[in-house]
Amino acid sequence: MATTRSAHTVWEGNLTEGTGTVTFDSSGIGEQAVSWPSRAEQANGKTSPEELIAAAHSSCFSMAFSNGLNSAGTPPTRLVTSADVTFQPGTGITGIHLTVEGTVPGIDEAAFVAAAEDAKANCPVSQALTGTTITLTAKLA
Repeated sequence: MATTRSAHTVWEGNLTEGTGTVTFDSSGIGEQAVSWPSRAEQANGKTSPEELIAAAHSSCFSMAFSNGLNSAGTPPTRLVTSADVTFQPGTGITGIHLTVEGTVPGIDEAAFVAAAEDAKANCPVSQALTGTTITLTAKLA
């Protein structure tokens, strides 16, 4: 069964001086302020499209990685994943780096890294972001 998730943004003003509010419609978890300075300079308590992409990517990758490990008979005890999305004003998103550290009984480092690479290539968010270079650092805890 397909699902659709929705959010919307209300933006007021021009790019550099304006501000917006992102509302998470599907989950109802609230709103977050967004602005150009939060995107290109300091966050100052506001989010950015890149931070939202990082949240989506780190959570999707973790789910795909957990599923892959479990399917191989080595379910993880814990995975800690971060995603760093690099934004260059005037150019756009220039790369995403995933970092994962995991506790997975019964697996060696090589198998862990191979499973992480598979999850990186096959998680739906990675596939949606194929126009961007995605790199990975993976290690057992």
